[in-house]
Amino acid sequence: MSADFSRPTRRAFLAQGSALLAAGLLPMRLPVAPAPRARTLLVLGGTGFIGPHLVRLAVERGHTVSIFTRGRRDAALPAGVERLIGDRNGQLDALRGRRWDAVIDDSATNPEWVRLSTELLASSGRYLFTSSTGVYYPYERLGLSERDPVHTEAADPKDPSEDYGTKKAQCEALVTGRFGDRGTVVRPTYIVGPGDYTDRFTYWPVRLTRGGDILAPGHPDDRVQFIDVRDLASFMLGLVEGGRGGIYNAIGPRAPMTIAAFLAEAMRVIGGGGTLTWVEDYDLLLRYEVDGVVPWILTRGKDLGHTSITSIRSWDAGLTLRPVAETLRDTLAWFQGLPAERQAAGRWVVTPEKEAAILAEWRRRAAGGPHPPPPASLGGGARGPLIVVRRSLRRGNAPARAGWRGVRAERPARG
Repeated sequence: MSADFSRPTRRAFLAQGSALLAAGLLPMRLPVAPAPRARTLLVLGGTGFIGPHLVRLAVERGHTVSIFTRGRRDAALPAGVERLIGDRNGQLDALRGRRWDAVIDDSATNPEWVRLSTELLASSGRYLFTSSTGVYYPYERLGLSERDPVHTEAADPKDPSEDYGTKKAQCEALVTGRFGDRGTVVRPTYIVGPGDYTDRFTYWPVRLTRGGDILAPGHPDDRVQFIDVRDLASFMLGLVEGGRGGIYNAIGPRAPMTIAAFLAEAMRVIGGGGTLTWVEDYDLLLRYEVDGVVPWILTRGKDLGHTSITSIRSWDAGLTLRPVAETLRDTLAWFQGLPAERQAAGRWVVTPEKEAAILAEWRRRAAGGPHPPPPASLGGGARGPLIVVRRSLRRGNAPARAGWRGVRAERPARG
């Protein structure tokens, strides 16, 4: 039987954190100011990715926290957190007859789960639902905001992105329908940072440590968006403490960022001495099933506006973001503290073999060589089919622009 390295035990998690702090790989946290008023909070979830960060912060702020899970996964949570066991698929006895000042729903993608929990917990003070910017899919225009309509019925049920987005939108409607202005919906973009076991964003700091010839996908001016899980948790808790209802996109960075600027900062922070090779041929990337290496997303067709969503309403409500450098450093330190076997089993969209094959074909194309089909055994995966428009190479895309300084960018010469 193979070992499961997907998530550490509580003991391993605590030992990992202590070792990283002692080695100076994680920053010492400053004391957290207490909330103006202590509340009773129920977190539906609490042991996944967002949950532990949220629960720890809530306890530090002076709140009394209960979590509701199936009890199958452990997490390093503070003493005194009440652990309620059940299943959102109808096994809710542990919640019956209880009331909390606020419920934070951190685990639902199934509208039926949300219907059951909002009905059972209707007497609680507030209900915050963790949704997703996926509700805007298909992202067919730039600059989407909370005012834009969302789809509650899938036009193409076989499209997994549309199926996910419509289910999240149905969940939102149930929350706002039951709780009215006591309901809050937060729509984060890609959530990144320590504890992210998807290995999506983590790919970049880990890959940069190896140096060498690094595939930089897409056009250097492609926009990127993401949010650190700790900033998301703080924002969500702030909305609860402030009694704010409504819908909020939770997106960073605050100023628009390109993939070139992101990789320049990542290389500055992580080091490794590598060389970026920009592969701007989207058709080539898709042939190797590379349509997203978070935070880069191939923004064409149904994903046109995926990384240009606005979050002005969240800034006004108090969303604050840490520097990207801090997220990169902490994510790498967390990953390097995992067991060696888990590190070796990284779920990378771009495996070393796939990266080498793409770069080799990119150079063959530049030299006028043949275009062989990609091998079927290179690993990784795609997010789904896209409609793409070929983008030709252009000179003058500013290696000297802000964010490019100090980064060697290799481009094939044109014939």
